[in-house]
Amino acid sequence: MALSQEIFKKLEILTDAAKYDVSCTSSGSSRRGVKGTMGNAVSRGLCHCFAADGRCISLLKILQTNECVYDCKYCLNRCSNDVPRATFKPEEIAELTIAFYRRNYIEGLFLSSGIRNNPDDTMESIYQAVYLLRTKYRFNGYIHVKAIPGANPLLIEKTGWIVDRMSVNMELPTAEGLRTLAPQKSRRKILTPMRQIQMGRKESYLLSGSEQSQGMLPSYSSPVVGSLEQQYKQMVNVPKLRESSTHCLQESHPGQSFVPAGQSTQMIIGATPESDYEIVHMAEALYHQFDLKRVFYSAFVNTTGDELLPDTTEFGPPLLREHRLYQADFLLRFYQFKAEEIITADQPNLNVQIDPKCNWALNHLEQFPVEVEKADYHTLLRVPGIGVKSAKRIVTARRLGSLDYASLKKFGVVLKRAMYFITCHGKMMMPIRLEQSFILTNLLGLKEKLPPGLTGTTTFQQMTLEDFGV
Repeated sequence: MALSQEIFKKLEILTDAAKYDVSCTSSGSSRRGVKGTMGNAVSRGLCHCFAADGRCISLLKILQTNECVYDCKYCLNRCSNDVPRATFKPEEIAELTIAFYRRNYIEGLFLSSGIRNNPDDTMESIYQAVYLLRTKYRFNGYIHVKAIPGANPLLIEKTGWIVDRMSVNMELPTAEGLRTLAPQKSRRKILTPMRQIQMGRKESYLLSGSEQSQGMLPSYSSPVVGSLEQQYKQMVNVPKLRESSTHCLQESHPGQSFVPAGQSTQMIIGATPESDYEIVHMAEALYHQFDLKRVFYSAFVNTTGDELLPDTTEFGPPLLREHRLYQADFLLRFYQFKAEEIITADQPNLNVQIDPKCNWALNHLEQFPVEVEKADYHTLLRVPGIGVKSAKRIVTARRLGSLDYASLKKFGVVLKRAMYFITCHGKMMMPIRLEQSFILTNLLGLKEKLPPGLTGTTTFQQMTLEDFGV
């Protein structure tokens, strides 16, 4: 498809406007190609291109429009900003996605939007674009869209049956921060579609007889946010809004699931004064109460110069803080840690010198060293230098024979870190003092390899339209 000058200009504006929406994630959705359709969805796919900040993407990532009726202090696209504006028609989005897919530039679509006119109008346009892709163009690939807070639940419901993933941005970690910097938005409007997507996924599993529907609504109370559940109880009863349409929509999409790849959210870090303690506990509450797949953290970049915002011109965005929060997030999701173990109210910010797992180990030396021949899987996960895969390999291999340090290295154990915290056959790798200052000094000497975007040494560049030859 040859791009007209008008479409090219829109694409230039709206791809640049979308760069602050985080979408670095595997698809989480597996779907084979079907005869008569175009594309598929591969779990853990979508990781071929690199943005300038190191994020790995292979999606056509655009806004449907950067026009917005809101005036959020931190947003480049707020209504009071004097920036070039553009809006894609649903047909234009569908044609662009197919054109880029046929050139093998992308594997899917990430579609977000400013709020043009009102939430219903915006959500309807997003739905129409996706509907055209799925029906007129028979596109079977991965699609991730933003659910617009405040939109009619039926529009979100209809969209959820034809996309892979949906996300609703929390914007800021606390309701207080939202009231200060985005007074036109509310926690109520943000949590309502989150709950709707969660309930829709549960009902979809129940109707399909899936065992995954069990335990999808755990209860949890965070010491920081009190309980998101308490905030939600005073909100719209989403199931009642949906019950008349759910079964009808299920019948019109046989063999499909509602938002099969789950939902995610994004929080801006550093625009408001919340501590890491508040942020990590908020993330844990979201995982437990709303069945989220990912919480993304976006280091604040001051693009508006508003007087209520911190200045990032001298020190740049807090990328190292973002990095540590992602590491803490991985401990929550994969390493069986609880937020209260990772960070405490007494020390409300993560240690920037070392990663959260090493920091926890140094503060709990009484639990080390761990004997790798005997320790259970949960204990192994807590050892710095031992990841999920290497812990599983250790548990499996020791049933078949004895282990040694050479074997541990082959299993993927990072011995430069783990050597201070493990024994093998009762012996440490070398004589080591189990002393906090000694271990910390040696760990700092390893010079942790940070993501390229944090060191300024990256060779990757943000892809432009010229890279696509259009």
